[in-house]
Amino acid sequence: MATSSESSQSSESSLRKRRGEPLISDSHSNEDRNETLQKEDLRKYDKKGNVSLQTGTYWLTRIVLLRAIAFIYFVAFAVAYNQNKQLIGEKGLIPCKDYLRSVKRYVGGKIGINALAYTPSILWFMDWNDMDANLDGIALAGMTISSFVLLMGRANMIIMGLLWILYHSIVNVGQIWYSFGWESQLLETGFLGIFLCPLWSLAQMPRSCPPSHISIWTFRWLIVRIMLGAGLIKIRGDRCWRDLTCMDYHYETQPVPNPVSYYMHHSPWWFHRFETLTNHFIELIVPFFTFMGRRMCMVNGALQILFQIALIISGNLSFLNWLTIVPSLACFDDAALAFLFRRSGGARQTLLKIQTESAAGQTPPPSKGMLIRRVVNVSLGILIAYLSVPVVMNLLSSRQVMNTSFDPLRIVNTYGAFGSVTKERTEVVFQGTLSVNHTEEGVIWEEYEFLCKPGALNRRPCFISPYHYRLDWLMWFSAFQTYEQNEWIIQIAGRLLANDTTVLSLMGHNPFQGREEPRWIRGEHFRYKFTRPGSSGNAQGKWWVRKLIGPYFPPVNLEGLRGYFKSRSWPFPDRY
Repeated sequence: MATSSESSQSSESSLRKRRGEPLISDSHSNEDRNETLQKEDLRKYDKKGNVSLQTGTYWLTRIVLLRAIAFIYFVAFAVAYNQNKQLIGEKGLIPCKDYLRSVKRYVGGKIGINALAYTPSILWFMDWNDMDANLDGIALAGMTISSFVLLMGRANMIIMGLLWILYHSIVNVGQIWYSFGWESQLLETGFLGIFLCPLWSLAQMPRSCPPSHISIWTFRWLIVRIMLGAGLIKIRGDRCWRDLTCMDYHYETQPVPNPVSYYMHHSPWWFHRFETLTNHFIELIVPFFTFMGRRMCMVNGALQILFQIALIISGNLSFLNWLTIVPSLACFDDAALAFLFRRSGGARQTLLKIQTESAAGQTPPPSKGMLIRRVVNVSLGILIAYLSVPVVMNLLSSRQVMNTSFDPLRIVNTYGAFGSVTKERTEVVFQGTLSVNHTEEGVIWEEYEFLCKPGALNRRPCFISPYHYRLDWLMWFSAFQTYEQNEWIIQIAGRLLANDTTVLSLMGHNPFQGREEPRWIRGEHFRYKFTRPGSSGNAQGKWWVRKLIGPYFPPVNLEGLRGYFKSRSWPFPDRY
């Protein structure tokens, strides 16, 4: 009579025969058979019979994260290359050389540790005789390095650290032109990206450096803070977020609307209420899904990405929304992101081999480098936790502030957006005339156009995200204030009077191109509103209607500005 063990072996052999697999000989020990069966059980098959990946590893996640970070870096450096000379270059509106000199005087007249602590930038150590070349060199180096990471999907700590240092060097001398919250967010995201990578190796999937769970969780903690910061500042800020009416105004009054903004603005009132409620749910409730297990964490990631895509479609918020997608990607493991990779060959096949060997206990023993790496990862976690204390205190405070850094390197920051929503859109429009006397009757004032912000009533709103026109954004802010609070506006007027090519390159239309220079420039303050679908203005192809509020700054001529420029140590513009 056969024993139960023999019956089990017979059943196992029959099962393997039906599968078409080789039989395990009786000479194999029970331990070998159990190990083989364990390997078999660890393999999961999808509906097509292909072996699927195990959950809980982040090799593919690392590749996706690195490429996403590199893409944002590339856009940011491209913006810097195209605009830095005009904004902070030798002949820029607010030259960074003057800023560095003022910092040097403030810290005692020496370029040392105090100067670096106050303004971390490699520009301190470069030749200041050609600052334009320095700025271009930094931007081009950043574009080159980030494009390599973007295309190859691989990097090391040296490369990611260099990108972080290069962008830090620009942001810290960028002054008001780099005062936006997404600059700190990119620096924090880029800093976390350094610790995703091995120190030296450029292998896409280095066996000796598996992605650290601590590193993955730092990205998840980032998206939690971003969304909670944005949600809490809204609830504590403008009343319209509480009575669900903010979206009645947002699309029309946001900094740089796009064509979709026009149609979103004219959505039914109930849709705007639904949007506001959805915003509160996504920003205040969904982030907590991160801590509720794998599936709920992925739900958080998916909802955050969809939310950011909706914002990208409906407005030109620079690379902010694209950047916010990056930490959301850390909510997904290899099994969830496998669909982004080819089934045969490449990273996916390599990962399958790694997982199979790991399941069989064939992982290499920890080396000295791997042990050091673990110490580095733990240190990163401790550092982020320590620097998060003031950030969490700010989130809990009734006096919450948004887009603030609590350390000079901007490693952990507090974020937020649209804590208040403007109910009316105002714009500053530059106008020039060739008339010698601007007060005489029949004076013709001709308007300058910016690259993207609203101006001409029949010009279709632009679609530029993730690109960023920095001057256009600052003009939106200046419309809420006076020209005395934004003296660079008068410098722009003086440059336009001289047909200065540096400033004109930041403009979309120069009405005096190919003609003599204007004699007078003035700034007019208008209230803008979208035309209503079906209205007479809309039928005439107009996107906007506007009403004059009054003068923003009075008519000025070049000679009259001489003393103004001299009192502020601005170079007096020469006519071309």
